[in-house]
Amino acid sequence: MIAVDRARLTRLLQTEQEAYAAAHPRSRALYADATNLFGHVPMTWMNMWSGGFPLYLDHARGARITDVDGHTYVDFALGDTGAMAGHSPEPTIKAVSGRYADLGGATTMLPTADAQWVGAELTARFRLPLWSFTLSATDANRWAIRLARLATGRSKILVFGYCYHGSVDETFALANPIHGGAESRPGNVAPPVPVDLTTRAAVWNDLASVEAALRHGDVAAILTEPALTNIGIVLPEPGFLEGVRELATRYGALLMIDETHTFSAGWGGATTAWDLEPDIFVIGKSIGGGIPCGAYGLSEDVAARVTHHTDRGDADIVDVGGVGGRSPVMRSRSPRCARRSGRCSPGRPSPT
Repeated sequence: MIAVDRARLTRLLQTEQEAYAAAHPRSRALYADATNLFGHVPMTWMNMWSGGFPLYLDHARGARITDVDGHTYVDFALGDTGAMAGHSPEPTIKAVSGRYADLGGATTMLPTADAQWVGAELTARFRLPLWSFTLSATDANRWAIRLARLATGRSKILVFGYCYHGSVDETFALANPIHGGAESRPGNVAPPVPVDLTTRAAVWNDLASVEAALRHGDVAAILTEPALTNIGIVLPEPGFLEGVRELATRYGALLMIDETHTFSAGWGGATTAWDLEPDIFVIGKSIGGGIPCGAYGLSEDVAARVTHHTDRGDADIVDVGGVGGRSPVMRSRSPRCARRSGRCSPGRPSPT
């Protein structure tokens, strides 16, 4: 075994940080001047720069960005998949300009005909027949988890260690290697309750650990990405996802697939490319051309179970449903509309 020279690594890192600072004086100055921002950045994760401060954006188009110091880069991050079609693509510019500048009303909380077209497109891509929209994938996950609990009458969510599902409280969990129970992930910020009250955790690519968690009989849904994306890309081993689907069915849990990051696997994401069969499906900003958004899809069976509870008065998906604001006109809409399939021909052109 060759020992790592930590002192040499420290010197090399210092040399690179000094070169980075010298090449980006304007970004460095803007970072220092951002005294009204917590951590000097708009979002705290933006401090994850080995150079000591982030690049500051001047402009971006397509797959290239230019910082305030005049350096242009090929962008392999693409907004964490939010700009999968490139930064500021022309169809997005046209649609946003048309709604905000020409038609107005983006803040009215009223539906438009475009929503059904998008719903049909999502059905064609990911096979789930019924869709609802949110402001982010985190929002979609949070509400879909509630619906899973309502549909099954169970309280817990099964997740895989080091998964990525936004900031959903239930997902910051690891399987304890000794007793197999769920424990909070290192660095988890102030969880509202001990994570083992809401979550069971399994090990990726380990079907035995999945079954052990499901045997308790209290798992409402298995929430997973088709491939882990938070610790590099960890692909499923052959047969693993098929096994997860079979175990979910056998133990009465729902399978909830989150394709916020893996949509890039193809036109219908990994769900279509790998022939997955989710009961609930979640997707995020990648469908919005750079506009923050999210959506979740439901199978007919899950929608029917939810509607059964709303019809009985056990749950109110109108007054306490979903995210964001709501309009008074929403009160007149029956929860029975959830039974509609939402299917239409996905082949027709978008109204936008």
